[in-house]
Amino acid sequence: MRVIITKDYEEMSKEAARIVVNRLKEKPDLVLGLATGSTPLGLYRELVRIHKEEKLSFAEVRTFNLDEYIGLKPDDPASYHYFMFENLFNHIDVRKENIYIPDGLAKDPEKYCQWYEEQIEKAGGIDLQVVGIGRDGHIGFNEPGSSLASRTRVKTLDEQTIKDNARFFPRLEDVPRFAITMGVGTILEAKELLFLASGTEKSDIVAKAIEGPVTSLVTASIMQIHPKVIAVLDEEAASSLQRKDYYRYAEEQARRFEGGFV
Repeated sequence: MRVIITKDYEEMSKEAARIVVNRLKEKPDLVLGLATGSTPLGLYRELVRIHKEEKLSFAEVRTFNLDEYIGLKPDDPASYHYFMFENLFNHIDVRKENIYIPDGLAKDPEKYCQWYEEQIEKAGGIDLQVVGIGRDGHIGFNEPGSSLASRTRVKTLDEQTIKDNARFFPRLEDVPRFAITMGVGTILEAKELLFLASGTEKSDIVAKAIEGPVTSLVTASIMQIHPKVIAVLDEEAASSLQRKDYYRYAEEQARRFEGGFV
């Protein structure tokens, strides 16, 4: 795993955007996995800026989102459909038919989840998957105890996740209790993972995910067995890492060599 420690959230977002842009320039028809929440907002703002100011095109890109709440309409301001269109898709030239976000209103969720997996496979798999981390260590909505081989499915949300996400809803009781999420196994099949984390409140769980044991109790820890992961963290999120001095040294060395990967 390559660990890049940045000064602050803004620098983290720009570094993450640089990585996405480089992959897009290498492969204009990139299959891009996307995440929601406050962490990737800066990344999306930077991609929009680059699209508008530097004319970077997303016309051939296909996107797959990690998750969506069960029971929310796409135009609900708390839905991830709404989030993605408001913060990214409405501002770039991605084709609507190339956007895949789980359908929280699917009449047969189990069958729909199978269909979603099939669409990822038909696209040739995800080239670059953006992931964040919940305070309980989840990626997507793969809560503690999720199978590390799990596929896209309906998942019951943990109480901690419900409390953490309550800020996006009028009341705590309005937060959905279920979501469709890519499974841990699905995420692990992406060719490359771009892991983002920011803030002191994430520092302990980030350390467990990067340096702790691989365990279903911290589903993000599965990234340790993926062959190509870039973690971009701000100073606060990296503050509990035991080997942060090594990560800084390794990154300095990697940047001496074009295309270097550690």
